[in-house]
Amino acid sequence: MTVASEAGEHAPRGELLRVLGLGFGIAVVVGGVVGQGILRTPGIVAGALHDPVWILVAWGAVGLFTLIDALALVELGSAIPRAGGPYVFVERAFGRVPGAVIGWSDWLNNLFAMAFIAVAFAEFSQRFGVLPAAPTGLLAVAVLAACWLLNRVGTSASGLSQNIGSALKALALLAIVALCFAAPGPAAVAPAAAGHPALTIAGVAIAARAILNTYSGWNTCAYFCEEVHAPEKNLARATFTGIAVVTGLYLLVNAGLLHALTVDQIAASNLPAADAVATLLGPRGGLLTTAFAMISVAAIANLVVMSVARIAFGMARSGILPRVLARVAPSGTPRAALLVSVAIGAALASTGAYIPLMAIGATLAIMINIAVDLAALALRRSEPDLPRPYRMPLFPLPPLLGIAINLAILAALLGEDPVNTLLGIVSPVVAALAYLLIHRLRPRT
Repeated sequence: MTVASEAGEHAPRGELLRVLGLGFGIAVVVGGVVGQGILRTPGIVAGALHDPVWILVAWGAVGLFTLIDALALVELGSAIPRAGGPYVFVERAFGRVPGAVIGWSDWLNNLFAMAFIAVAFAEFSQRFGVLPAAPTGLLAVAVLAACWLLNRVGTSASGLSQNIGSALKALALLAIVALCFAAPGPAAVAPAAAGHPALTIAGVAIAARAILNTYSGWNTCAYFCEEVHAPEKNLARATFTGIAVVTGLYLLVNAGLLHALTVDQIAASNLPAADAVATLLGPRGGLLTTAFAMISVAAIANLVVMSVARIAFGMARSGILPRVLARVAPSGTPRAALLVSVAIGAALASTGAYIPLMAIGATLAIMINIAVDLAALALRRSEPDLPRPYRMPLFPLPPLLGIAINLAILAALLGEDPVNTLLGIVSPVVAALAYLLIHRLRPRT
């Protein structure tokens, strides 16, 4: 389960190399999901639900919903194995303009994610003692430059690095879980609380949103459909195996935290994993957790750089972005798309003024998931004879359930953060108007 090596193979102009194996597919799902979120989100969930049983049920339930939400994407990716991710499926189902809107939305979302992750890595590095006096923005740009260099070498090299990074990340997380279970337990460090507030609908909504954000990235393998061997089989295997692994890891982490700390301690902490490890190792626990965070965020930064280049490549090949971005180097890397994407991400990372746009990104991600579900429904009707190596069970229930739950989450976000949520909703509309304007002016010029 490693990256496939094909010595001497070169990409024809405009084509990607199919050199990635099933191991890479699983690695990008695990690596795209597990990050700094699992270090911080347990505190939010504990503060919203208050009860250990409900906490574990919530993490397991969202993992199950993620599996259901993945059914439509896996069916479409197996049937239409094209680079670029969701926009490819939306364009096939609804036409060029809706596809362009989803493509622009997905690219924008990933550009800001790239910048945010780079800054997070820079902050963790400084906390670990690496160049603490240097500007954070400068370190973030340096991280993206390193990812650009690694990806520029070739698809095999960047894919292998993702395999290694995801494996190290999973091992480090399991080590933290083991240390949590080795801790003396909450009774030894804090008295039990007298009682907790009752479970509320608002608390469930807050917990669900936080956990869903922590599971985001499960669809990453779909961006590499043209580069994974036998995508008609391996996309489903990688996506479902990766989600199952992540769900198991998240349940273990929360069980370990609940063993080491009280619910109130978890709820009061921004980094409960560090507090849990500290009950056993003392101050060294914080250093260990920071090291894990660095490994985790570095792997995600590299993966987002890989993914965002494929989005730009796919849109350029369709004429939505300039054609020059569709050029592929002999090593299989879309270098022009990679350079432009990293340059924009580095500019955003250097300013530090983009953090509110992460909330906009959450809205965009939900809307993209809804669009994929709608595309699966539409293509079953418009192209019933399309070969579908993987057909989702119980159709049309999975996409309908995915649409309903995503709309409910979007409504909750609108109630809690109306400004950024509305900006996220308006962004695709602005993208559509811009695309139509450019498309109308092109024949005149």
